[in-house]
Amino acid sequence: MLYSLIRKTMVVLLVMIALPTSAQEIGLQLYSLRNEFKKDVPSTFAKIQSWGITKVEDGNDGTQGYTFDAYKKLLKKYGLEMVSTSASFEELKNEPRKALERAKAYGAKFMVCFWIPHQESNFTVEDAQKALEVFNTAGKIFKGEGVTLAYHPHGYEFKPYKNETIMDYMIQNADYFDFEMDVFWFALPGENPVEWLKKYPKKFKLMHLKDCKKNVGINHTGKTDVENNVVLGTGQVDIAGVVSQAKKIGIKYLFIEDESSKVLHQIPLSITYLKNLK
Repeated sequence: MLYSLIRKTMVVLLVMIALPTSAQEIGLQLYSLRNEFKKDVPSTFAKIQSWGITKVEDGNDGTQGYTFDAYKKLLKKYGLEMVSTSASFEELKNEPRKALERAKAYGAKFMVCFWIPHQESNFTVEDAQKALEVFNTAGKIFKGEGVTLAYHPHGYEFKPYKNETIMDYMIQNADYFDFEMDVFWFALPGENPVEWLKKYPKKFKLMHLKDCKKNVGINHTGKTDVENNVVLGTGQVDIAGVVSQAKKIGIKYLFIEDESSKVLHQIPLSITYLKNLK
């Protein structure tokens, strides 16, 4: 009996050692391959599968011309799971339950909004207040159904406000939604992504890993040349530091995003970089 107990204990210990120390997973933001999808959807999914990626996030591209059921079958065929989907600001404002049902149909636990309508180069506190109302209202509905709503900032939110920024104001008043950090769009406006993760460790639930070419100037517009996207670890963003901090606070999904024309060349190199991080 003692031998049996010792043996069972050893098995449990070995399993614990074999398991990863974090449930964190590397995924892909499908917008990265928007041009490839226009040519051939199945072969693009096959390419993602060949990279060893199994978790994906929708980038407002819908079902690429397929019916919803056919698209889901394609995802399944290539071993891909839509863990995070998307909705426009207008849909969350006008038809939040429709957006929620789409997330549930995918089996996704996250839904992300990537943009808040505003006058170009002039995002105001009033814009943020309108967004807070929409996101908190929709997020409360989502939360009741087990789906987390997240907002993805694009850099125009970092304007000064009451000794902090509009971004701080949004985070502090996000009662029923969380945030997806795109490290590119935090670094480009001159912010330090790691410090923001430390400041608000409970509010960032998802992440886009995207590096920015060195010596690109500060930008608060939310727009830049797509060729400023470079292989992870070769640009101005502290990707290693970001990944380390993301692990500490328990961000589950880190989605690689690369909007450049060299995406097919760069993503495998970015994956290799991430695999080699200590």
